[in-house]
Amino acid sequence: MPKTELNRPAQVNRRRWLRQSVAATAVTVQAGFWTETQSAPSTSPLQRIRLAAIGVGNRGASNLASFSAEEIVALCDVDQELLAPMKARFPAARIFADLREALELNDLDAAVISTPDHTHFLAATLAMRRGLHVYCEKPLAHSVWEVRQLARTARQHQVVTQMGNHHHASDGYRRAAEIVQSGAIGDVAEVHAWTNRPIWPQGTPRPADAQPVPAYLDWDLWLGPAPHRAYHEIYHPRGWRGWRDFGCGTLGDMGPHLLDPVFWALKLVAPTHVSAAGTPCGPDTFPASSTVRFTFPERDSRPAVRLVWYDGQRQPPPDIAGTDRLPGNGVLFLGERARLFAPDYGGSPIVIPNRPGDSITLPKPYLPPSPGHHEEWVRACKANRPTSSDFDYGARLTETCLLGNIGLVCNGQLRWDYERGQFGGDDGVDHERANQRLRRTYRQGWEV
Repeated sequence: MPKTELNRPAQVNRRRWLRQSVAATAVTVQAGFWTETQSAPSTSPLQRIRLAAIGVGNRGASNLASFSAEEIVALCDVDQELLAPMKARFPAARIFADLREALELNDLDAAVISTPDHTHFLAATLAMRRGLHVYCEKPLAHSVWEVRQLARTARQHQVVTQMGNHHHASDGYRRAAEIVQSGAIGDVAEVHAWTNRPIWPQGTPRPADAQPVPAYLDWDLWLGPAPHRAYHEIYHPRGWRGWRDFGCGTLGDMGPHLLDPVFWALKLVAPTHVSAAGTPCGPDTFPASSTVRFTFPERDSRPAVRLVWYDGQRQPPPDIAGTDRLPGNGVLFLGERARLFAPDYGGSPIVIPNRPGDSITLPKPYLPPSPGHHEEWVRACKANRPTSSDFDYGARLTETCLLGNIGLVCNGQLRWDYERGQFGGDDGVDHERANQRLRRTYRQGWEV
């Protein structure tokens, strides 16, 4: 893979304009929330960000729709059928199949990455090394080592980043964090989160038959750094999430959404212990359903937190949930005085007193709404300011999800040392086997 040039005068000059111009809004991030104050209109001629879209199908198409007001310079996808409608919509954009070539363009300010999980790290790293701002879909990357490296690279190159857990901008998640942090429901020492996914194959054997690669698909580029596997329609375009070579399973898909308000409201960083159990999954895929338990330590004056994750058809039992008719997805905070239910997709939270008839005084809303997850990143790029779900935050959130996936493979309770970035302990558990899964080996020619 050719080495990329780190500094190009034309790009640096444009970025200097972006950083020095008076942005349309002055943006600050306070305690994970987006706030803004109006300032003078910009006098800079650089009103639009020049973007490369890496991956344009499914989530990529949705992201492109949100960024369509910006200048779409490049469209990149290994699937010509997914590229065709985007080419028609953005006829001035240059077309690529190989993300490495797309990210070598000299006239870019930023990249939007919407590829399968196994190529997030490659694309985001190459982009940031070139000084590009990056919006990357969740989960941030495929391994714990990768997410930590992405956060370090973002800090090193001082670029504006955003992980695509778009409900982070919702009023519902914002309100849930306000209520919990105000102390209205009392100290929270236990949280339950659940989803009815997967809606793709998991817990199934790898296909025994190989299928012909469609003429419109570059399968070798789709595989990228992953091990070589024969093409099968079970992987592309949607089934890849359930396979360990390519995706991060249900916890990697929905964890960055459903665990987001938990991390946000309780100011969590990393668990100290992880244990998990699921249906049989075999060596290649994730289980069809699972339960994962995390223990988080005390923080300042806040108590330790026990977080339980459920997927497939599993949910919190009625004696915890207070009902046997839970919705398909949600989060339940168990406070000393009340429970708080945070619906999926950023819906308005519901507070339920622990004792019927008790009155719970809720704080007045005090946080202004986000301009929207995508717009927040755009404004931050133009003002060269951080976002509320940047790669530092996204790395911590994704890391916990990936630790849960490792727990599904390794029996027993794993002890996690966040500072050292590895599992360890003297309790007889095979932590070495778990540590081997913190980083993956890349296919030859795809090393970063």
